This record gives sequence, structure tokens and C-alpha cells, in this order.
Amino acid sequence: MFGFFPERNVAAVIFPASRSICYHKKSGFIPRYRPLSSKENLCPNQLSHQKMDARKEVFLKDYKLPDYYFDTIDLDFSLGEERTIVSSRIAVTPRVKGAGSSPPLSLDGQDMKLISVKVDGNELKEGEYHLGPKRLTLSSPPLDSFLLEIVTEIYPQKNTSLEGLYKSSGNFCTQCEAEGFRKITYYQDRPDIMARYRCRIEADKELYPVLLSNGNLVEQGDLEGGRHYAIWDDPFKKPCYLFALVAGKLKSRDDSFVTCSGRKVDLRIWTPEQDVPKTAHAMYSLKAAMKWDEEVFGLEYDLDLFNIVAVPDFNMGAMENKSLNIFNSKLVLASPETASDEDYAAILGVIGHEYFHNWTGNRVTCRDWFQLSLKEGLTVFRDQEFSSDMGSRTVKRIADVSRVRTTQFPQDAGPMSHPVRPHSYIKMDNFYTGKTWHTVTVYRKGAEVVRMYKTLLGSQGFRMGMDLYFKRHDGQAVTCEDFFAAMRDANNTDLANFLLWYSQAGTPFVRVTSNYNAEANTFSLKFSQEVPPTPGQPVKEPMFIPVIIGLLDSAGKDMVLSSMYHDGTLQSVEKDGQPVHSTILRFTKKEEEFVFSGIKDRPIPSLLRGFSAPVRLETDLTDDDFFFLLAHDSDEFNRWEAGQVLGRKLMLKLVGDFQQNKDLVLNSKFIGGLRSILIDQSLDKEFIAKAITLPGEGEIMDLMAVADPDAVHAVRTFMRKQIARELKSELLGVVASNRSSEEYVFNHPNMARRALKNKALAYLAGLEDPECHELAMQEYKSATNMTEQFAALVAITQTASETRDEVLSDFYNKWQHDFLVVNKWFALQAVSDIPGNVENVKKLLNHPAFDLRNPNKVYSLIGAFCSSPVNFHAKDGSGYEFLGEVVVQLDKINPQVASRMVSAFSRWKRYDETRQKLAKAQLEMIVSVNGLSENVYEIASKSLAA
Repeated sequence: MFGFFPERNVAAVIFPASRSICYHKKSGFIPRYRPLSSKENLCPNQLSHQKMDARKEVFLKDYKLPDYYFDTIDLDFSLGEERTIVSSRIAVTPRVKGAGSSPPLSLDGQDMKLISVKVDGNELKEGEYHLGPKRLTLSSPPLDSFLLEIVTEIYPQKNTSLEGLYKSSGNFCTQCEAEGFRKITYYQDRPDIMARYRCRIEADKELYPVLLSNGNLVEQGDLEGGRHYAIWDDPFKKPCYLFALVAGKLKSRDDSFVTCSGRKVDLRIWTPEQDVPKTAHAMYSLKAAMKWDEEVFGLEYDLDLFNIVAVPDFNMGAMENKSLNIFNSKLVLASPETASDEDYAAILGVIGHEYFHNWTGNRVTCRDWFQLSLKEGLTVFRDQEFSSDMGSRTVKRIADVSRVRTTQFPQDAGPMSHPVRPHSYIKMDNFYTGKTWHTVTVYRKGAEVVRMYKTLLGSQGFRMGMDLYFKRHDGQAVTCEDFFAAMRDANNTDLANFLLWYSQAGTPFVRVTSNYNAEANTFSLKFSQEVPPTPGQPVKEPMFIPVIIGLLDSAGKDMVLSSMYHDGTLQSVEKDGQPVHSTILRFTKKEEEFVFSGIKDRPIPSLLRGFSAPVRLETDLTDDDFFFLLAHDSDEFNRWEAGQVLGRKLMLKLVGDFQQNKDLVLNSKFIGGLRSILIDQSLDKEFIAKAITLPGEGEIMDLMAVADPDAVHAVRTFMRKQIARELKSELLGVVASNRSSEEYVFNHPNMARRALKNKALAYLAGLEDPECHELAMQEYKSATNMTEQFAALVAITQTASETRDEVLSDFYNKWQHDFLVVNKWFALQAVSDIPGNVENVKKLLNHPAFDLRNPNKVYSLIGAFCSSPVNFHAKDGSGYEFLGEVVVQLDKINPQVASRMVSAFSRWKRYDETRQKLAKAQLEMIVSVNGLSENVYEIASKSLAA
């Protein structure tokens, strides 16, 4: 699965369901369901609020093998407009056969009505089983294998949680990861229960002409009363979280792929008929991913059919159900007029991600949910590598590292800090709450851990480890130790304390000091590391940190490296008998020293090249050293990084000046460095766009003892305007030289050209200069694709004005019938730093195109608002109060989405006392709400307790 939290370019959908508006006594804006007169009218997850079991924390240390395994399961769905009947036939086998007595069989289940239970054809009476709010328990099952038959009644039309089986824009759809299958039927809802599935679906043929499930279509036909059926058989064992069902009025884009062994695979992407033309890029992405996985990892698709379905109402980005991937529409639908380059790139990456799960997640899956990064971290790494090979490796690495720093590092330093493999959870769904919230540790830091394997072992060694992993564990549910063992054994290498990356939370702080000895011609690097205390882990052990380094001479060229002293011995760093220009240091202790020999001039070290480990790095390099690296480093990532280090240092200094009411003065050398990058014809244009982008406000606040949103925003605004003034002629030249009247093409050269032009335009528009304003308006009116039109819209709307309102209105009027574009419009207004923007966001909650029950709309409006430091952290507490009220309302509709929103409060202690008091009051209000979901309770209570 790919967690999904759109950032500044958000798209969403309209969920056609009636609603009314209730006026809150304080703010008067909260959308909600119209009042219900009886308990029977409540939606299933509202019922669960009223009868929720005591919240129970689940611990990794308590894992036990299941007492029973399921060999096969036959599912029969009779889909109806008011209710759906689900019949299951499960072949059950005790783990220990022939025992004197059988242990109870406990089955997970909620939000459903039990119709009947049979064992070996005999219906059980009430005294032979126990039915609770979340469990069905058979107290004395047979001692040997038996057949278990269960019939349940569920209500997909009322299921607003979007877990299990639910209705989405008139179609039936499922989402079972992590624990949604228990909302379909009673089952052992855990990933180590792997069975073969056969699924029969019956429905009204006119309303639901397409019936899809996992595996192969083996039978279909018509029934009496205008109904029809389809039977699907999946030959591969899988856990229940990979089960999928879709039924509705859909049309498909059809294509095929011939695998490396010569098999033809039919490919189909299903959407509503009007959206089929927008699936061309998704099909291209799927075929590219299939080809790449064969070429890079030798992994071939294993069935003759692969289906993708796009749905508008989905909690996540996409789901890797075996052979039937279900996607959020945003990550499938694209056309040049309606989707930006960022959208196209996201579709490429996520299509690849879900396809790659076929092996890293489906064929080999997790023993338990604590091992989630075993599939997600690994598959994120694989999709990152895929996207890198399809575009610019450096630019992709910069984007991925930026996301780790701005989202995962703050989580590591906050109350929600947890290891890549968590030790406990209250609600597993909270590890799926979107790529910029909780999943960042499991997914993003998990991917960095996988990348370190490749860094240490090399591409060939990593491939050997992957091959051994699949050879050993195909068809199994395994652990992180199993992956580690495959990497270690395939390469016959000592990975020392590497497993600590899975069990220790927190971001290591690495400090490096250097010394050059001219007499001995040696250059030494002294490393020290410290992993700060995190909740539940006050004391940490040293981590295994691979550090890729190079040494630059006075001309900016990489020095030849042949040997170094380490641990009292002289070691060769040559590769295949040849000197190298870059090497990997294995830093595994609290303090270590590496001394390079044969260094005839004092070098400038290029450290942690390619961000070879997810650490915070402090060095004794001077500003002049960083300017030198910015100009000369052969590692393009570290060239970008040098500029970011200088930018962070400068911004922090200016924040201090601002707080002391001093005049703000921008270092002319910094401007010169940006100018040299901007005019360098040899550099990739997308790299230039990244290199001239200042560090984000959140990144700077994360480096402060007490975060000051107002000061950081003021400083970054000042710097952007000053850079635009000083480089105005160069920026104007960039815009002029990068226009194109050619038809939109999604490829790296064109993406890079548009990225650089749009970045220059954004700088210029911030000047509030008539010439620049007219330029932005001209770009908006003449744009022939969404990438350039929306970039111009963003530039124009930076400041409040009558023109801003007119252009926003014009954009909405043009695109109001495209739900994905409308959500870009919502997000742009929500994230605005215009003072007092909370009032505008409240008004947008009542906009006809907004619906609180649609996750994408919530992400675009509420989520985007929370990423505006100026307004979310407004000193009067208006932003906090707004979010608190929305979370309480949203929790009754969709707890998963509500938990994502409440996460914005998690680092409330980072701010001044006034803001702390206001944020804490909202968290206390939230946890005091009667019937609060486990999802929201876990996040809010942990935030308060930290």
C-alpha cells in the first residue's frame, strides 16, 4: 500500500451523498450528517463508537503463532442496495493436530450482523460460540481439520470509514489493509494466515456490469431477476489484507505485456467511462514498471491478468491487492490539461510501487504488522530506484531526502517517535496515515535502511541478497530478520549492529572533525554519534552508519584514495586493485577515527555523499568550504546539500536578527552562489530549480530550540524577495528562454525546463512589481498545460489583492467540473500564508464542491491548511481551534482520516508557551470526547503524554 497525503498540489473527488450544515455555537461552520432519529440509522463505524471495547495496546513481544491455519476460503457475495450478504467456507487446520483438547478459535469481526455459523455442516447454537463487539469465538472446535461456514450481513452504503466493503460513487469497493477484512466477515485478520481464495460475486447486472476480484476469472453468467455472477480464483496463497472486490459501471483501457519468458499478460485499467482517456500515462507507467522489475531484479509477473481500478473515495494512495490493484483516482488519471508534472511523476512512482509489491509484499509478506517496513520500506526503495532510472537520479534523491528531513526527522524528535519496526500500537491503521504523517518512519526511513544495504553491499551484492530472500521465503510470511539474514548470507559479510536500525527510534546525530597533517601527508576524520532519547527508549546503542566520502583538492577535483588507517591498521580502499575517488566508511562505534594516507594537500571533505545514511550531520567545515563544495563537488547531491547548509545557517542567523529587531541583510556571497548555479549551462535544469530553492520553514523551525513560525516566515519571505531583486535579470532570462509552444510531453528534459521556468516565475512574482505581475498573468493566460498554468496561478496568488480573487474565480469556473483540479484550487487557498486565512478556509468548508466524507477533499483543504505555519500556528489559537473542531466531527465519519489531521498537533511542545497552552487545550478537548475512535485517541493521547 502507498500512504497518501497530498501536499501543495492536491486533487480529490466529489462523494455524492446528502449532507446538511450545522452551525457550531462558536465558529458556525462544521459540515455534518443530517440528524438521525434512530440508532438503526447510524453508519457502522458510528455504532462502533458507542460500543467500543477498552483500548488495548498490542506489543511485538507478545506475538504468538496462530493456533489454527486456514488452507482455503470460498467467499460468496450477494451485493444489494440496502444490505450485502457474505458467505464464507473456510478449511481450518489446527497448528497442533491430535491434542487432548482444542484451543478456542477467535475470529475478528465488527460492524456486521452474524446470520449463522456452521462447523462441518452443523449449525452452532448460541452456547457453542461467543459473540462480542469485535470477536466471534468458537470455544471448542474439532481436534482435527474442519470446515467452518459463516454467513454475515453488512451495509457498504453506510460505511463511511472506507474500510472493508463500501460504496464509492455508486460502485462497490474494498480496502482491507491493515484490518478491514474483519468488516466483511469473521476471520483471523492477521497477515500470517495465508490461504487460497475463491470468490463468487453476484449483483444487479445493469447497476454493476463489471465484477472483479483477485486472480483468474474462471466462470461468469446471468441469473434470474436481472442479476449476474462472476467467479474468481487466485492460485497463490495470500493474507486477507490482500483480498479485493470491485463491482460497478466501469470501462477499461486494455493493453498487454509480454514477459521475459514469453508469456502474454493482459493489462486493464478500469475507470468510469468518461475517464478512460486519462489512463494512458498510467498504462505506460505499468508497462515500464513490469519491464524494469524484470531487468533490474529478474522478477516476472506470475499471472495472465493484471487489473487496476481507480476509485474517487479512498483513504490511501493505492493498494497492492494481488492482481487487482485499487487506486485513488488522483494516482491514475492524468491529462496535460488537468494534471501537473508532479501528478505525472507521482502516478509513475505509485503505479510502480503497487506493481512491485507483487513480489515484495504479496509473494513474500509480513509475519505480523510490526514487520510492515519489510514490505513497505523495501517497496518504497524499489519505486524510488525505478523513478530515478526513469528520470534524474540526483533530483529524485534530493526530493526523497527532503521529504525525510521535513517529515520523518521531526517525527523522530517528537512524541510519535517509533522505530522502523514499532514495538507496540493501539490502532494499526495509524501506521498508514499518509506519506507525510506517521508512515514516514515505516515507509521512508524504512526505505533508507534498505538503501544502506545496497550502499554497503553494492548493486551486485544487493541483488544477490534479494535473490536469496525470494528463494528462501517465496509464499511465506516473514520478519525483518529474515531479510537481514538473506543480505548477510548471500554476501558472506558481517553487518555487525545493523539490525538496530529496526529496533531503535530517533535520528542519529553524527559529528565530524577533520585534521590535516602536512608533514605526514595524512588527513583524519574523527566521527562521533549520539542517538537522542525517545519515548520508551532513554538509552541507545551506537548505530551502523555507512558514510560515503570523497576528498576535493584545491582545484575542486576528486583526490585519488588508496589507503587509510582504521582501528590501528592500514587498510586498502582500492576497488578491484584500482584507486578510487570515493569510498564507504563503516562507522559502527560511538567514536571512531579514519586517517587517509598519501594526501599531499589539505583537502575539502565531501561527507555523506548521496545522503548515505538517514542522520543529522554536523561538521567543522566553514562557510567558505561549503561555498567551495557548492561550486565544485562532483557529487551533485552534496553540491545541492552545500547550498542547503548555507541557506539553513543564514536563515537561522536572520531569524535571530529578526527576533532582536535588527535590520535584515542578506549575505552577498550567498546571492553570488545562487547566481553561479542559475547561469551554469552544464547543469540539469531541474537540479538548478532545486538548488535555488530555499530550505522550507518547517525545516528551519525544526532546528530551533523554540520554534517561531512568525519569525521564520518573515525571514524566508525577506530572503525570497531579496534574491528576486538581486537576480531579477537572470530570472527574467530564465522565464523567457524556457517557454515552449510545443505539445506537452512528459519526459525529463521537458519537466526540467518547466520546473526551472516556474521556479523563476515564483521568485519574480513575489516582488509585487508591475512588470513581474504582468508576466505572471501572461503565463497564466497563455499556458497550454496544467503544470504551467497552475504554477502561474500560485505565483499570482501569493499576496491578497482583487486580482488574486479574480484569477482564483476564473480558475474555478474553468475547471469546476473536474474534481481533481478543483482540489488543487482548494489546497492552494488553504495553504496560503495570507494573515487570517482560517476564515476563508471555514467558508470553503461550505463550498458546494467540498465534502467532509471524501478523504481527498479533507487532505486538500484541512491538511493543506495545517501546513501553513502562519495560519495554523496563529498566536490567537484560531488555527488550533479550527482543527480541533474538524477532528471531532471527522472522527465520527472516518477515524483514519481524522487521525491524520490530529497529527498536526503532535509537536505542540516545540512552540512558545502561549501556543503550547492553546494547542494543549485542543488536544485535551479531543481526548475527552465520548466515543472517540482508537485511531484519534492514540495520536492525541501520546501527543499529550510526551
